[in-house]
Amino acid sequence: MLNLFWNPGEKRLRFIWRFFLQTLLWFFPFSVLASLTYLAWHAAALPVGSFLDATLEFWTAAAMIFSIWISGKYLDIRSYRDYGFHFNPVWRRDFIFGLFLGALLMAVIFGIELAAGWIRITGFFQNIQPGYTFFTGMLGVVFLYICVGINEELWIRGYLLHNLAEALNFKFLSKRGALLAAWLISSIIFGFLHTFNPNATPLSSISIAAAGLFLALGFILTGDLAIPIGIHITWNLFEGNVFGFPVSGLSSTTTLIQINQAGPTAWTGGAFGPEAGLTGLAAIVLGCLLILAWIRFSGRKIQLQDQLVQYQPPSAAAVDPPENGAPGNYP
Repeated sequence: MLNLFWNPGEKRLRFIWRFFLQTLLWFFPFSVLASLTYLAWHAAALPVGSFLDATLEFWTAAAMIFSIWISGKYLDIRSYRDYGFHFNPVWRRDFIFGLFLGALLMAVIFGIELAAGWIRITGFFQNIQPGYTFFTGMLGVVFLYICVGINEELWIRGYLLHNLAEALNFKFLSKRGALLAAWLISSIIFGFLHTFNPNATPLSSISIAAAGLFLALGFILTGDLAIPIGIHITWNLFEGNVFGFPVSGLSSTTTLIQINQAGPTAWTGGAFGPEAGLTGLAAIVLGCLLILAWIRFSGRKIQLQDQLVQYQPPSAAAVDPPENGAPGNYP
């Protein structure tokens, strides 16, 4: 009976119980901090908008970082770096590449739709938030999407995918099979979580799952979250607040370029945004190819990272990878 809860080989709780406890460790601090923020915000009669959203997302990310730090120390029994934060020169270069790639792909989508006549530019420097200027509104959303990128990539890719890969490391399934299965399952969960967004459809959830595969590609090939976090930040920021598209069903109140969206929904994604359209899917495929090209260009082999599958206690793990980014088992 004890084996339902305890993994004697790894000397820690089984994944499902660790995941349940990590969720609680995130939910309760976030709930308290979010409630206090709402009360203080309304008591001070501050304008609702980008800064409130950014503050709430900051608490979301802070609670996530705290919960995974505690989980890593006492439940997962691993170093925090093992979730994808090896802050070496390779990590920093990958992060910059991810930032560039997210912006580039959204610019490609915008260019295609503009050339096809599916969008019409109606203005610039739009802000419809009472109590905000364009620049303060934009400052708020930049901070917001930094927090979103860290929060979602740390939880879905760094924590969930990693732990799923270890949990699926059965004798009848190869390490590569376990990692690919975790890659797929975590991406499906990512798509499912977006079914609660405004204007969501079954097709948009499938498309978001495909985006999850794209975001996770850099993680399973490098063992780090630098590329996924970078892409996530600028994809959202340029999608909603530079080019004026909806971001996963959510309209932006502060945009550099104001547009009027038309064209076939199957291609544009309609009210949900480019992720739900064929142009978004094409950008995702292009992004995957560019990630592969970047890894090869930076002198690394394109291969799945086995250390994401085989659990190693901190005392048995190796040191940080060399600065050339060669794969290896990280502590």
